[in-house]
Amino acid sequence: MTEPPTESSEDRLIAKYFMPLATSSGAFGLLDDAAVLTPPPGCDLVLKTDAIIGGVHFFPDDPADTVAQKALRVNISDLAAKGATPLGCLLSLGMPVGVSESWLAAFSDGLGADIARFNCPLFGGDTVRTPDAIMVSITVIGTVPVGKMVRRAGATPGDHIFVTGSIGDAALGLNLRKDPSVRTRWNLSNAEHDFLAQRYLIPEPRIAIAKTLGEFASAAMDVSDGLVGDLQKLCRASGVSAEVEAASVPLSAAARKALGAEPALIEILLTNGDDYEVLAAVPPGRLMAFLAAASKAGVPVTDIGVIAEGVDAPHFVQDGRVLKFARRSFSHF
Repeated sequence: MTEPPTESSEDRLIAKYFMPLATSSGAFGLLDDAAVLTPPPGCDLVLKTDAIIGGVHFFPDDPADTVAQKALRVNISDLAAKGATPLGCLLSLGMPVGVSESWLAAFSDGLGADIARFNCPLFGGDTVRTPDAIMVSITVIGTVPVGKMVRRAGATPGDHIFVTGSIGDAALGLNLRKDPSVRTRWNLSNAEHDFLAQRYLIPEPRIAIAKTLGEFASAAMDVSDGLVGDLQKLCRASGVSAEVEAASVPLSAAARKALGAEPALIEILLTNGDDYEVLAAVPPGRLMAFLAAASKAGVPVTDIGVIAEGVDAPHFVQDGRVLKFARRSFSHF
């Protein structure tokens, strides 16, 4: 008589694809029900979790390695904005019937590459069956010196408003994915098209600027739901308003070309999200030191406006008039 298998299919998948990513001794090789994590002396733990779902945050036919990387990076982006250094992560992976071993292998490879890049080892998690779409939920744990996490609250009138990198690329990449014909309308080269598509597919968290934010920013958050709406969230938490020159918002060459061909895209660029850049308020007295530190870290930053008194929604001004938006940010509900 054939003996029943000594381990379940789930145990086998975990052992094959995820145990190699659990390199910390506190993960116990994923053989226990929980893990142990001891923060470095003098540090607070910073906790963050975000989920991504097929058909909502990524396309079902996206490569598995990029899905894994996006799932981790959207969380690393939040750590960066808090001034935190990654310490480890937890993974919950929901898969429908029909997900292949080759998909899992590619997912594991992509996650493993970014775990190594960001020094963020796996401490555990769960694998489950879902009725249809793939769901990936990652919780990241980071560290900051005690009491030094950069919050949304803390911006004061007179602070300068900075963003890293460029805004709106991912929104255009998503539009290109949904409707390839807009490439012709925007007159994009192959390189410009590929740049925008990649910015949507895999974000680039600004972890290199985390320490700089911890030293010089009065408030910060990552831009995930659109610059306009996320600045409003920061202002609301800080009890302030803001004035932003729309022309000062940094755009890539590809985004500028698209905007030149279709000026109405300004609303998509400013409100549609998936940028995963950092938005920060910096007091005037720390301005030069902040700019020097950001340059040393190799992260481009742009001054786009100023924190103002009051509680009105931030004003984005273009050619002397305040822009009006049908929707200020992405929202699931």
